[in-house]
Amino acid sequence: MVGFVRLITIFAFFLLLQGCGKDPLNNPYPSEPSESNTLYSAFTEQPKHLDLARSYSENEWIITNQIYEPPLQYHYLKRPYTLQPLVAAKMPTIQHVVRGGVDYTIYTITIMPGIKYQPHPAFVKDKAGLYRYVPYPLDAAVPHRLSELTFVDTRELIADDFVYQIKRLASPKTQSPIYGLMSEMIVGLKELRQTLVRQQRNPNEFLDLRDLPFEGAKVLDRYTYQITIRGQYPQFLHWLAMPFFAPLPWEVDAFYQQAVLIQHNITLDWYPVGTGPYQLIENDPNYRMVLVRNANYHGELYPSEGEASDEAKGLLNLADQPLPFIDKIIFSLEKEAIPYWSKFLQGYYDSSGVASDSFDQAIQSVGAHRVNLTPELQEQGIHFESSVEPTISYWGFNMLDEVVGGYSPQAKALRQAITMVINEEEYIDIFLNGQGIIAHNLIPEGIEGHDAISYNKTIYQKNTSGKIVRRPIEMAAERLKEAGYPNGINFKTGKPLVLYLDEIAGNGVDAKSGFIWIQKQFQKLGIQLIVRATQYNRFQEKLQTGNMQIFQYGWHGDYPDPENFFSLLYGPNAQVLHGGINSTNYQNATYDALFQEMKIMPPGEERLKVIKQLLEIVEEDAPLAPRFYPKRYVLVHGWMGPTKLNTQSNNILKYRSLDPKARAEARDKWNKPLKWPFLILWGFCFLICIPGEIYYFRCTYLSPKLEKNTKE
Repeated sequence: MVGFVRLITIFAFFLLLQGCGKDPLNNPYPSEPSESNTLYSAFTEQPKHLDLARSYSENEWIITNQIYEPPLQYHYLKRPYTLQPLVAAKMPTIQHVVRGGVDYTIYTITIMPGIKYQPHPAFVKDKAGLYRYVPYPLDAAVPHRLSELTFVDTRELIADDFVYQIKRLASPKTQSPIYGLMSEMIVGLKELRQTLVRQQRNPNEFLDLRDLPFEGAKVLDRYTYQITIRGQYPQFLHWLAMPFFAPLPWEVDAFYQQAVLIQHNITLDWYPVGTGPYQLIENDPNYRMVLVRNANYHGELYPSEGEASDEAKGLLNLADQPLPFIDKIIFSLEKEAIPYWSKFLQGYYDSSGVASDSFDQAIQSVGAHRVNLTPELQEQGIHFESSVEPTISYWGFNMLDEVVGGYSPQAKALRQAITMVINEEEYIDIFLNGQGIIAHNLIPEGIEGHDAISYNKTIYQKNTSGKIVRRPIEMAAERLKEAGYPNGINFKTGKPLVLYLDEIAGNGVDAKSGFIWIQKQFQKLGIQLIVRATQYNRFQEKLQTGNMQIFQYGWHGDYPDPENFFSLLYGPNAQVLHGGINSTNYQNATYDALFQEMKIMPPGEERLKVIKQLLEIVEEDAPLAPRFYPKRYVLVHGWMGPTKLNTQSNNILKYRSLDPKARAEARDKWNKPLKWPFLILWGFCFLICIPGEIYYFRCTYLSPKLEKNTKE
């Protein structure tokens, strides 16, 4: 018993000593120095592809865009979004030519000399000039991860690397998601694909793409290359700011296509290679991913100009300073929102989004359409940035459907009645915590043409005081009557109108509540709505076959141009007919002609006139019902330097800065261990053990002495 009490005492003393250590007990990064210049972030879904030809999702681009560098990028501070050179020495020169009666556009791109790749085993050569790891030596140990190959080297970025990567877009092995679009645009890409299919007899062997002729992309000299596309397409410049058009050395392609490495997941999908400010040194998608500063980075300066308000916000404090500012970035896997939020509040993540579970804890309304942080977060020195995403959420109507589709006045009236009755303001308040802006048309805020019409006149009207308000339910009911369904009854058959809505299946209470909410919207008109929750793959299959009536969908702009959004309704993009992105299968010859005209026009008043015509056609035909543009809030700790959200680019971590010492002090302050529970526990255990101690003392010391005295 004495040993037990002593053990408790020692244990309590040990816990107290732990509270006096340098780092808090709950620090999830025990191996990281507390004041290291490291950015801590998280990912909620494991990246599937890091190969620049295959990667096409946001959770992948937040990694790859720190590593790969295409020719162009978006200016960090300027709005509207402005393209500028990244590794290109200047903006591409553009030449329009006619050959054999066919229009072509030639982009000539010159890159900066002296740029080098991150250190990598693929570039290592021996004294004889032969590559050390290509082919992989038969007598060498087989690595289980890339870091086990201790020899690394680099080489200069050249124009041939860009052309090589463009050829990879055509490779059947690569399966690039943009091949279909680019094969219609880049001259010879489709023919190159056919050549590769014929020559690639063994899928495991390396096929050197340098040897294949390709008219669409040519090297002019060591630092200059050309891309030739069909017709005129000004938006192609935006594609040159995406990682698909970043460079890839042939040595890296050859290195990663060796079976001995592939069997251990040493592939480009796991270990990207680039010229950017960071390189990936640890890839464990079930735990964490780690980026460190690229020792060979060519350098770039923080911008010295931006919007008028940027200087007052401190966004120009670091003007002309060399990038990047942070040495290391650690992304940890967080599958649940609550642990992510808790660690942010403890200072273990430097920034955080605002999930619905924590919205009320973070954001409070301070007036019409104005919000602020809660006092608790303000006391922690947290501030927030907000932006409207270049995304449109919409209800789509399958124009091939016999009930909601078609172009008759009755079909239009039915779709218009539905768009009028769905109260999106209510949805935003209930399900999005106000994190959304009502969409009056296809084009999100900040993109040319967003204000081409002041409001959607099908759904809204001006009241007597000039305020824009939703049209009354009676007008929707009248429109439904014009469609042939008075009070939701088919006047020909006398049967109730039953419609079907397909949605991607969600989880939790919100998903079920959302289904009930949308059914109630239709019930206002007497329409019976059956909601079919569908898994993503099945949902896509229904879209491809046209096996649905109404569906909920959205589109995130690939680049900040209205053409990207109007293409959702362009006839030749119809999904069922042509396998394109027009999921409504809308067909309108006037719309298509205006679209073709608009997409090659330069920004300006003339283009805005065409944009307005397009929006009016969509409003009249109602092939879709615009819902909202999502609004994003990002919370940032006070030790972070001024930040600006950039919804069009993911290569912004190089602009981030922080004060590691201030963060360490805040962590220590916010994560003080509670010592009194241990003291109470120790005291309680000590008290209940006192009787045992007394008994032990009597039996061990007192009783033998009494017995000895008695004998004497």
